[in-house]
Amino acid sequence: MSKGVFWKTSLTALLLSCGVLSAEAETIKIGYIDPLSGPFGSTGDAGLKHFRYAADEINAAGGMGGMQVEVVAFDNKINPKESLVQLQKAIDQGVRFIAQGNGSSVANALTDAIAKHNKRNPGEEVLFLNYAAVDPALTNKKCNYWHFRFDAHVDMKMAGLTDWLRDQKDIKSAYILAQDYSYGRAFTAAAKSMIEEKRPDIKIVGAELHPIGKVKDFTPYVQKMMSAKADVVFTGNWGTDMTLLVKAANASGHTVPYLTFYGGGLGAPTAMGQSAVGLVKQITEFHENIEASEKQMARVDDFEKTNSLDYYYERVFTLMNMLDKAVDGVGSVDVPKIAAALEGMTYETPYGEVTMRADDHQLMQPLYISTFSEGVARDVENTGYGFKTDITIPAAATETPTSCRMRRPS
Repeated sequence: MSKGVFWKTSLTALLLSCGVLSAEAETIKIGYIDPLSGPFGSTGDAGLKHFRYAADEINAAGGMGGMQVEVVAFDNKINPKESLVQLQKAIDQGVRFIAQGNGSSVANALTDAIAKHNKRNPGEEVLFLNYAAVDPALTNKKCNYWHFRFDAHVDMKMAGLTDWLRDQKDIKSAYILAQDYSYGRAFTAAAKSMIEEKRPDIKIVGAELHPIGKVKDFTPYVQKMMSAKADVVFTGNWGTDMTLLVKAANASGHTVPYLTFYGGGLGAPTAMGQSAVGLVKQITEFHENIEASEKQMARVDDFEKTNSLDYYYERVFTLMNMLDKAVDGVGSVDVPKIAAALEGMTYETPYGEVTMRADDHQLMQPLYISTFSEGVARDVENTGYGFKTDITIPAAATETPTSCRMRRPS
């Protein structure tokens, strides 16, 4: 061994022992823990394609803090216990950033486990980047310093939908249908309380929870809605449960407004078809017919050409670009400093400025209520139909109070 190589090797060993460098210093690993098999596998795979496309963009521009980004996939089968197994596998592989979104039950398990891990392993902290799990508790009573949410939570979205409902004087009855787990229960509670507050004259003629990912035919549920003579349906369903619900509604000729969070989710537009035009509404941070720059629309087109999939998760790009900004500012993979950089960060997206509220690590961003329509510039899933904006809700107007009492590391 030459003298120069000896000194370089010795210096590297010293820096590694001091924690200044790590074996993974040249790569930032983001562990994607979501379903990649089972009834929600296609939904998880769609999210993964968005993360990997965003990582490719960042890598092409020089990486995060000069380091290349790798998105490593872990299949949790949307099971909280399996998610904890996959979390440990990710940590063992040197992953310092966890991305997850499908299932608030999973998010609740991960946020607890990551908080415990970080408390027990100073210097080896992990950050939880939540892109779609919307149980309000995650940024309220269960908030923790290591969790950041990039989607609007249930109460924020429900406030928008019920503001729309307030002015629909011809609607006199409502039916609520949601999946039976923490998110679905939060959805139901928010719908009940906000309908009663804003339209006390509306009668809630049904409020039902069903097993998540277990129902093969939603026709009996739709028939209950029809028998109850509901003028409007609120549903929190997503993934296969949303697709099968709208398929049953279509087949049953149930022609009332469906107010949704995920009406534009994978597979739902195809299942809806022409019968849902003018009836299915969603509240989201994005749909393809929102006006944007030519550069942004070129990105949308390239993503869809590359992945043979509709561009859906704008918030994934917001998450990745805000993380990129934080890592660039810190200049290393120092997780506590990156968390501090994300707190209160503002970022200009193609659809307006967003802010990561420091009080509870909840992103404040513009939201849009849109309706499944014909005659739009951009359709979804090659159906010939797409979403058209009814109402734009500025970021500041989406804010709801938080009960979070953030405990920051000393």
